[in-house]
Amino acid sequence: MTTKEDIDKLVQLNECEKIEFKLAQNSFNFEKLKEYVVALANERGGQLVLGVTPQLPRCVKGTSSFGNLESTKYDLLKSVGLRVEVDEVMHPGGRVLVFRIPSRPIGSPLHVGGKYLMRSGESLVPMSPDQLQRIFAEGNLDFTSQICSGVTLDALDAVAINVFRERWATKSKNDRLRTMSVQQLLEDAELTVESGVTYAALILLGTKSALGRHLANAELVFEYRSSESQIAHSHRIEFRQGFLSVHDEVWDAINLRNEVVSIREGLFRTEMPSFNEDMVREAVLNAVCHRDYRLGGSVFILQSPQSLKIVSPGGFPEGVTAQNILNRQSPRNRRLAEACSKCGLVERSGQGMDRIFGNVLREGKSAPDFSGTDTYQVSIAVRADQVDKRFLGLLEMAEQHGISLDVSHLVVLDFVRSERAISEEMKPLVKYLIKIGLLERHGRGRASRISLSRGMYRVLGEAGVHTRVEGLDRETNKELLLKHARQSGAIGASLEEFRQVLPSLTSDQVRHMVYELRDEGKLRSIGRTRGSKWLINVDA
Repeated sequence: MTTKEDIDKLVQLNECEKIEFKLAQNSFNFEKLKEYVVALANERGGQLVLGVTPQLPRCVKGTSSFGNLESTKYDLLKSVGLRVEVDEVMHPGGRVLVFRIPSRPIGSPLHVGGKYLMRSGESLVPMSPDQLQRIFAEGNLDFTSQICSGVTLDALDAVAINVFRERWATKSKNDRLRTMSVQQLLEDAELTVESGVTYAALILLGTKSALGRHLANAELVFEYRSSESQIAHSHRIEFRQGFLSVHDEVWDAINLRNEVVSIREGLFRTEMPSFNEDMVREAVLNAVCHRDYRLGGSVFILQSPQSLKIVSPGGFPEGVTAQNILNRQSPRNRRLAEACSKCGLVERSGQGMDRIFGNVLREGKSAPDFSGTDTYQVSIAVRADQVDKRFLGLLEMAEQHGISLDVSHLVVLDFVRSERAISEEMKPLVKYLIKIGLLERHGRGRASRISLSRGMYRVLGEAGVHTRVEGLDRETNKELLLKHARQSGAIGASLEEFRQVLPSLTSDQVRHMVYELRDEGKLRSIGRTRGSKWLINVDA
């Protein structure tokens, strides 16, 4: 955290590309704040200080800008895509805000409204085409295909090479690989070339000492905490060796504390591990294959009895988001991914994420959580303490009825059970699930809702729940609207007031029910604009 003493030192510095001072005593426009954040990030990061005079000799005057700092940070993350930290310092001269702005991602300049900005003296100016081209070129090369200078075959672990050889021969059914020289084997796998050893070879096969000298950030750090709220870890292991040498040890460390969850339903009891082995191995492999090795951080595996989180340096590759991650692939480290495919760690492009989602959802748990992901890291979290027995029963009944569900169908069912909005991409899948009798649509148009079908509720022994979802809730909600209209008397009630009566429903759903009550002769409106009022009919 920035201290009063730090502020006293900052005001003595010359303004440079890493720091900008603004007085902003009474206010500072948020759009201007975004522009300065983008400009400083494009120049590899820096600090924006509010509440200090920009001219030398500087003095602290204080600022009343941005009273809600958490809201400001959230708005910056949403609009710019950067996680900006803000320090609030109560200096004797007044309140000072220090925005600590990280660097832009490698190969990705930032923009506001299509303007790629940088600073020029006291002004913000567009970046030149040459500057943009240099930044875009940063991300073009596959880092793992490049040669690690000064590294020879002695940097690779003989046991790991033999594991790679055997796995590749088994998968390809090519026995010739078993007798091939090490040099030829690695050349055929494109892990080495005439000029030397690639970073992919080092990441997959490197010795501990070689990784420590040449790529120390290519490590996996495992930490266990007895609860999610615990700050200090109870146990920590650092795996800094070629992945093929340690991938089993990583799973053993997780499995050592992998508690068995007992699920009881009536007379039946099912036991399952908190974290499925197939899911864990795929998630760890995904982090190793797709992290950004140009960033200095390590891959962290954070385990507690309640959750497992894997955090890897570098945000999603270009074009990939948490919403399309099952359907879109953009390999960041192609050479490494291809080597993993050869030895059977990766079966096919994109299958790893399918397996992660599939394993989690088929155990009745919530879909993996990517909410901790930002421009500089990918965070995937899976919970062990939220098993939905109804969802397990639904999948079991579907299987008994011969209904085959792939991962995309499971994701849609997960959205329906958690009452999240269905995206446009999901609508064809919804139609299929309605057709085969798993889902049901209530209402028409944009106000329609999707739920489990009556048949599925019946086989789950919850036919009454379907009645409530389909009809009782709707009629009850309409009665609440009528009650509010009666209480409003001759003044009438606005649509906004009706939305306040039913805050859990969308505006379209509330409006549709109001129109139904009008068509039933129970409500009438005065006026035709947004300011129109709805009054109860005498006989309603």
